[in-house]
Amino acid sequence: MDKMVYIAASGAKQSLLGLALKANNLANANTTGFKSDFAQARSMQAFGEGLPTRVFSMQERPGSNMTSGGIVETGRDLDIAMSDNAWLSVQDASGNEAYTKVGTLNITAEGMLVTSHGRQVIGEGGPIILPVPIEKVEFSQDGAIQVRPQGAPANFLEEVDRLRVIEADNSQLEKGNDGLFRPKPNQVVDTSANVKVLSGTLEMSNVNPVHEMVDMISHQRQFELQVKLMKTAEEIDERQDQLLRIV
Repeated sequence: MDKMVYIAASGAKQSLLGLALKANNLANANTTGFKSDFAQARSMQAFGEGLPTRVFSMQERPGSNMTSGGIVETGRDLDIAMSDNAWLSVQDASGNEAYTKVGTLNITAEGMLVTSHGRQVIGEGGPIILPVPIEKVEFSQDGAIQVRPQGAPANFLEEVDRLRVIEADNSQLEKGNDGLFRPKPNQVVDTSANVKVLSGTLEMSNVNPVHEMVDMISHQRQFELQVKLMKTAEEIDERQDQLLRIV
């Protein structure tokens, strides 16, 4: 009977993890550049004392839906979107290069170009620092950054750096706990002339709220069934005890 309870409890745990993941997707339905996640699990044999007769559900690293979100026009000079397989290079908390689809950029008082999450944007020579104060910033399709310093003529634009935009197939990248993407083991990514940067636009989240809600209901029902199975196992165990006492 313990085997029945063990399997049901293991499944209930995975259902709760799936619910949490779907809730996170829904919470980011309006987050720029967000890629929805999906749960992955596999059966795993439990080893220990005695015969290895138990199998439990083991969570795998969550996968990501890499399809592109919708492109919306904002008209803001510091908003950019990238073509399907193009990713913006940023610096993570450890100072290493990582990639994102978040194209809402800002300029700090020191001239650093950062994302809305505060990640430093990387250019050809490292983190991009612009010559402030600036009146205007433009991004060309190839990622070149042109600026008009304060007080310069209206028709003056100077190229100061170039966004490091890499091209990567969806199968080459994986999402980290910080929401940034990095190459999978043994995968190498680099810049390409094929990528395009679209200024004044943003790529939105690819979360489908209706689909996520349906999945949440499904996970909830699975959890309820697994809890019911555990209660049934308990009732069967009690009936067995009663029969033994009668005998």
